[in-house]
Amino acid sequence: MLLLPDHLLPAYIGPGAGFAFLGSFLTLVLSVLAGIVSLFLWPVRWVRSLLSRRKGAVRRAIFLGFDGLDPRITERLLDAGRLPNFAKLRATGSYSRLRTTFPALSPVAWSTFATGVNPGRHNIFDFLSRDLRTYVPELSSARVTKKSVELRRRSEPFWKILGRNGVTSTILRVPITFPPEEFNGRLLSAMCTPDLRGSQGTFSRFTEPQGELEGPEGERLPFTVRNGVLAIGDERISLEDSVYTDWVHLRFPSAQGIARFLLTTKPEFSLYCTPVQIDPENPAMPISHPRWYAIYLAKLLGAFSTLGMAEDTMALNEGAIDQAAFLEQARLIQKERETMFFSALDRSPRGVTACVFDTTDRVQHMCFHQPDVIEPMYEDMDRILGQTLKYVDADTALFVLSDHGFTSFRRAVNLNTWLLQNGYLALLPGTDGTTEYLADIDWSRTRAYTFGLAGIYLNLKGREAQGIVEPTEAPALIQELSARLTGLTDTAHPAITKAYPATSLYNGPYLAAAPDLIIGYAEGYRAAWDAAVGKVAAEVFVDNNKHWCGDHCVDPALVPGVLFSNRKLTLADPGLEDLAPTALSLFKIPVPAWMEGKPLQ
Repeated sequence: MLLLPDHLLPAYIGPGAGFAFLGSFLTLVLSVLAGIVSLFLWPVRWVRSLLSRRKGAVRRAIFLGFDGLDPRITERLLDAGRLPNFAKLRATGSYSRLRTTFPALSPVAWSTFATGVNPGRHNIFDFLSRDLRTYVPELSSARVTKKSVELRRRSEPFWKILGRNGVTSTILRVPITFPPEEFNGRLLSAMCTPDLRGSQGTFSRFTEPQGELEGPEGERLPFTVRNGVLAIGDERISLEDSVYTDWVHLRFPSAQGIARFLLTTKPEFSLYCTPVQIDPENPAMPISHPRWYAIYLAKLLGAFSTLGMAEDTMALNEGAIDQAAFLEQARLIQKERETMFFSALDRSPRGVTACVFDTTDRVQHMCFHQPDVIEPMYEDMDRILGQTLKYVDADTALFVLSDHGFTSFRRAVNLNTWLLQNGYLALLPGTDGTTEYLADIDWSRTRAYTFGLAGIYLNLKGREAQGIVEPTEAPALIQELSARLTGLTDTAHPAITKAYPATSLYNGPYLAAAPDLIIGYAEGYRAAWDAAVGKVAAEVFVDNNKHWCGDHCVDPALVPGVLFSNRKLTLADPGLEDLAPTALSLFKIPVPAWMEGKPLQ
């Protein structure tokens, strides 16, 4: 049963989902056995890899992802001489802007990167989808129940195809890899991996020096803070004002988690606790493949964040931490990712190593209008690239990419309110539209609605449980809405550049799951927070007053990504769908006919 907690992650509006925890001892035993089997099979895999090496293939390919790295900022800093390693890569190899997906959302974009197909073929259109029986929003990428965990992204990622052909891959924190799939390689899951409470990230903040920290299934751990020492469970941790603790192991009755704590005493007592995350050393559910891989990384490198969106943007939005604390948290997570990435490069001289850094996305969301924060961060990504280049030789292909760019988010658009005012949506008698998850909508009188960040759905008869729009009427209604919303203005400023019918963008077996219209917002605009969680607000246009001031859920033409390579690339107008077939072609593996992308060279 889907659990919709009170504290949603407002950035990605991902509802939580209750899940059953595996027994800690059983998990450890199975992981150790799997590790032993894998160790004995390693020589076999190594020999098979050598035998399968094709003439002319590269020895290694590296995919270095910087989520949200914007081409306009990148190009400006390149011209100013502030990104020497990116400049070197551009001069000796290639640089291009990279076409993103419709919509320009990370789960959609990285799914296309992995599979080489459009969303109509991989089934990810937004952070959320909806239950067609109840209209309740649910996580689009994974279905988690008390009995099972299911990956809802369809099609095959390129690393599975490589693995079948004897090429192993190490895939680190590439979004939409939870739960992990089996393949010939290693993978650590990323975006949409839940916290220990089953949500997409629920922090805790205490204003008294004693209380209870909530964990899975409502379980609680009492704690006290006395004389600068936090006592929780079996742990005793010294606290330093305004300094994060290391990861603290938290043992609940049913599962083990980790969290960091931050004490501030001025102007008043505050104890912030990050979302309690799955402990990689003793994972309560699968977060890696093989299952022992997360345990191995934790033993090798120390504890690390496992939450899909580990940087706590919600805590900053709600004032539980300040910007300095948020940026320090992002720095700590980036440091973990760097250690993991370069350790993988040290230990994987062949095959594919892919890693995505989230810092660029999260910091731009929260600090987009602060060049003194954003520009040094880009320079720091240049430093990471410089260190990566040390691993690149003539037999190595390097691709540095982002899934989309960035722009400002000043004004929000509540399309449910527009639909209400224009006669496409109706409310139940006695309601005002302020209840979340579309609960106030009268489906018997509603022809169109929205939730999430991507677009508008028709209340289609035969698809939605209470649909009233006849399928024969749907094309005309879609065209009508597209015409009326394209060019929609807010006090003479364009708010929507174009509303795109899904049939003009997608093809494939999952087209019916797409929003019927994808909304291409103008620069400075985005779906309203209320609309994203299925509310109907009082006004169509409102100021965005949250700390979250930058975004990319706009018309994709406004926010392309970047693509750098140490190779001369010849494909015109490259898109994210072209990376998967490129990965296969580098190792001389035939590109399957169902892949829509083309090799970049």
